[in-house]
Amino acid sequence: MTRATKATLTFDNGAPPIEFPVLSGTMGPDVIDIRSLGQHGYLTYDPGFMATASCASRISYIDGDAGLLCYRGYPIEQLASQSTFMEVAYLLLYGELPNSGQKSVFEEEMRRNAMLHDQIHTVFRGFRRDAHPMAVMVGVTGALSAFYHDSTNVFDAANREQSALQLIAKIPTVAAMSYKYNMGEPFAYPQYRHHYTENFLHMMFSTPCETYQVNPILARALDRILILHADHEQNASTSTVRLAGSSGANPFACVAAGMASLWGPLHGGANEAVLKMLAEIGDVSRIPEFIKRAKDKSNPFRLMGFGHRVYKNMDPRAAVMRKTCHEVLDELDLNGDPLFQIALELERIALQDEYFISKKLYPNVDFYSGIVFRALGIPESMFTAIFALARTAGWVAQWNEMLSDSAHRIGRPRQQYIGAMPRDYVPINQR
Repeated sequence: MTRATKATLTFDNGAPPIEFPVLSGTMGPDVIDIRSLGQHGYLTYDPGFMATASCASRISYIDGDAGLLCYRGYPIEQLASQSTFMEVAYLLLYGELPNSGQKSVFEEEMRRNAMLHDQIHTVFRGFRRDAHPMAVMVGVTGALSAFYHDSTNVFDAANREQSALQLIAKIPTVAAMSYKYNMGEPFAYPQYRHHYTENFLHMMFSTPCETYQVNPILARALDRILILHADHEQNASTSTVRLAGSSGANPFACVAAGMASLWGPLHGGANEAVLKMLAEIGDVSRIPEFIKRAKDKSNPFRLMGFGHRVYKNMDPRAAVMRKTCHEVLDELDLNGDPLFQIALELERIALQDEYFISKKLYPNVDFYSGIVFRALGIPESMFTAIFALARTAGWVAQWNEMLSDSAHRIGRPRQQYIGAMPRDYVPINQR
């Protein structure tokens, strides 16, 4: 980050102006460095932090106007079509794509760390069987620090690396066990013969009664979903992980905090909302009715899975996910399914209707991922859990980068106070 120029803040009340350095990154808008502003008695006001850079990061970059998402400089389309999730997780954590030897060692670390401590079964049994899998995941992930004590020394680089590897390896096991517990089925243990994504499908769907045969096309589809969701700059859950980690909290607690943030329906629950919308529509013949409602400004109804808060053009992940969606539907011969027919017709309309085109309301990654999850037999309650599984790679990379940064400080946002002025306490018998 280099200093490009200076910005001057002037006041109309005669107060002296204040100068701030303007910093330039490798891509994206320049950043006004206002760290010294508090020394002059002022704060900035930015609800939602929409114009605030909370950190300097090398991990991922989004250009919403251009429809660009890069991991460590690599366009997401290239990674999703040519790479694997294991390569991408390595890239996020270490900064470069692995060579064949590094990839083999990394995958072996994933296999060796996939098992959970046997006593964690007791933690699972503390939950109701009908508990939401995300509730179970948040609790169990936070509890992992009680079993892997090295994670508490977060200022040691080697310990941080080991904790990061453990989290990427173990979260699929936690997610699958959360599902099995919810279903009342016995846990399925990870198998060393399977690759990362295949292993997750095995743990989700195998039973002691029969061997689960992993379909390579479906495993590849899920692997792409994990790549597309692995990181997304400083979103709510990533910022939560960084804020929790800024205090020196152990990484399992930080990732559990990120999961809790992700669980919110405005963040990780969008693909669930897509399927609920499709079910509400119910039949292709009713689509015009819902399109009309979506175009009516006075109607609160909104088509879920269209447009994106960050991307002002096509979500770059959506094109990859669209192709994957059709591959899965073809493989499973589900193109005739009523819900999928509704989705395909909505997609057709959105890509041709002038209203959607003019407002750039293109189908986003959540529109397609929910359809793929349903085709894979994954219940809606697990959608956000798999999102958390994918995002763990980005979370631990962001957490590790923050603690490695010499500019790291404990997070402490400020506020504009609009409450009561100082006043005296009144005894209860006088109120």
